[in-house]
Amino acid sequence: MKYISEIKNDNGIPTLYVDGQPFQAFAGEVHNSAAYDPEKMETEIWSKMEQSNLNTLIVPVYWETLEPEEGKFDFALVDALLKHADKYKKKLILLWFGLWKNAESAYVPGWMKKNSETYFRVELYGGERLNTISPLCAAAVEKDANAFSRLMEHIRDTDENSAVIMVQIEKEVGLLGTERDYCAQAEEVFGRSVPEILLPEQTEKERVTWKEAFGDDAEEVFSAWCFASALEQIASAGKGKHPLPCFTNVWLKQFPWYPGSYPSGGPVEDMLWVWKAAAPSLFTIGPDIYVPYVLDIMNVYSRPDNPLLVPEVRKDAVTASYALYAFLHFHALCYAPFGVEDLWADQPSDLPAEVIDALKLDPLSFNLSGTKEILGEVYRILGEIRPLYLKYRGTEHVKCFLKQSDGDQGCYLKFKNYNIEIQYLPRTDGAPAAAGVVFELDENTFLIIGMMCSIRFHTKPGDHRRVDFLTKEAGTFHVGKWVCEQRQNGDEKIVSVLYNMPGCFRIETFKY
Repeated sequence: MKYISEIKNDNGIPTLYVDGQPFQAFAGEVHNSAAYDPEKMETEIWSKMEQSNLNTLIVPVYWETLEPEEGKFDFALVDALLKHADKYKKKLILLWFGLWKNAESAYVPGWMKKNSETYFRVELYGGERLNTISPLCAAAVEKDANAFSRLMEHIRDTDENSAVIMVQIEKEVGLLGTERDYCAQAEEVFGRSVPEILLPEQTEKERVTWKEAFGDDAEEVFSAWCFASALEQIASAGKGKHPLPCFTNVWLKQFPWYPGSYPSGGPVEDMLWVWKAAAPSLFTIGPDIYVPYVLDIMNVYSRPDNPLLVPEVRKDAVTASYALYAFLHFHALCYAPFGVEDLWADQPSDLPAEVIDALKLDPLSFNLSGTKEILGEVYRILGEIRPLYLKYRGTEHVKCFLKQSDGDQGCYLKFKNYNIEIQYLPRTDGAPAAAGVVFELDENTFLIIGMMCSIRFHTKPGDHRRVDFLTKEAGTFHVGKWVCEQRQNGDEKIVSVLYNMPGCFRIETFKY
């Protein structure tokens, strides 16, 4: 039976279903130009995915190669992706490089690039043009929607094994260098009244200007409305042919914090409400995270109406800690370090310092020391404990922890009969941050999975008995079952420490 992946609500937890079963994408996103060369992709990426236990790749599809001549479509690169996904038994999240990628229109076909009268660009105040086709260019949006719908139709007809599980539409849309478009068409629309859907119910709606409604935020709200409306048209056209879950991603709001220093109109935190109103065909907005405060961003983009999906994230060793926490605490649908093929390359392709500075990226986020092995083990363990996770998620019997800053020393987890003190070990270069999860299997039995921490059990307040272990096993999971690698007793059971590689303890306690 051929399944179409879908998002279901399982007891209040948004869950991705693939091939009829709950699924989490232990993923990586490839470099932007990787998919131009299918043979190189096979030798350098597909054949090496098992080294880090990935089950999914996020890969671009380029409009410029899909429709090289207006109205004529070439699906050769898409077919190569489907062929390799089937060969290596992996899943795909396609990344539609259509009208906009990183606030520019670099991947539109040549015939569109050369016709700037029909497919007009965004204008700055004063008339200078950007290399960004205006979201108010109806002709361009219609062409994108048509091309995307042809892509979805092709996937529907040729993806025999349902390899494609989701599609990201565009990439980090918005405007750099200006808060909004000032071309003639944009000026005309900005002069109209605000769409009623963006106004509070009690507002008098006969004639409300953008400035009257939103004051200093009017330009950014206007840009968000324009881009979100365009993506809604594109997404709904594609889903009309093949109803795969569709989402988009966001270039985060960063210093110096004014619209245009980051892509104005993108779905940053302040503009999520606009995007939710204008683009209901997108089931979520995924943050691209290269900032040091990863946990804060995951908190913002994990909402009942916005399941957490991380399509791009830092790839230093600490990403393994965030992956563990994202999947087990936030029930993330996907987590994907960017440029994942660098993990397996002899000479990784580093971003130039000037690019990192221009994009305001944390340079430490590209340090690959230890990532391949540590992230791979996190993905492996997450896959092995999936039945346990599905059984206990959303209950009081599972609690996660994560070191949030250098000054964060630990946490105290409370269960029915015991409290557990988690002390975080200091992070060093090439090592992850302290992170993990505790499963209360019954009142006296616990499974602890984590890294860079030590564990100590306490009785509840008022209970002055001491805690000891009936059994303490260090081990792992294989084929979904617990495998004891070492039974610990005597001096070895006193100290429970997990170091930089993810490890597991199964502990049965008693009190005396």
